Amino acid sequence: MIGRLRGVLGSQRGEIVCIDVAGVGYEVHMTPRDLVSLPGVGEEVVVHVHTNVRDDGITLYGFASEGDRDLFRVLLTAGGVGPKLAMAILAALPAAEVIRAVTMGDADALTVAAGVGKRGAQRIVLELAPKLTGKEIDLTGRGGLATVRQALEGLGYTFAEISVVVAELSPDDPVEDQIRTALQRLGGR
Repeated sequence: MIGRLRGVLGSQRGEIVCIDVAGVGYEVHMTPRDLVSLPGVGEEVVVHVHTNVRDDGITLYGFASEGDRDLFRVLLTAGGVGPKLAMAILAALPAAEVIRAVTMGDADALTVAAGVGKRGAQRIVLELAPKLTGKEIDLTGRGGLATVRQALEGLGYTFAEISVVVAELSPDDPVEDQIRTALQRLGGR
């Protein structure tokens, strides 16, 4: 398996980069978020890689950090999540936000990714919460943004309104404070 590539960035076409390592060009699929962090063509680059082997070929998925690659691998363990869907999730949300959403039971946050519906997001949360709990974030004392979402939905706010406001909340605050802050922000719009 290829786990990391260090070489010269040869080219970039869309979301695929070619990395020249000792005269061999490796095509690597990356998220737009990770593409932005790459140096210019002709410069040295290090990319953390997941190698996906299938009957029809070998595909490399690249990430700017080992943590993102490890989260990608965890996402692949969820039923119905393949490499393309896992990449879509990481393209839509930073790794810390994916971990927060899964561990806090905030399935709605995952639905912003292309191809992730409400049921799929709920399955991802259910299957991955035990694997991600305690990873990269401290969960002690957090009430969960899922509760805030439910409260706002109960008051008749739309998914779009809720998503904007919930993204601005601090998960460290008590749930009551989160709801109060969300309502103040929604009232001011």
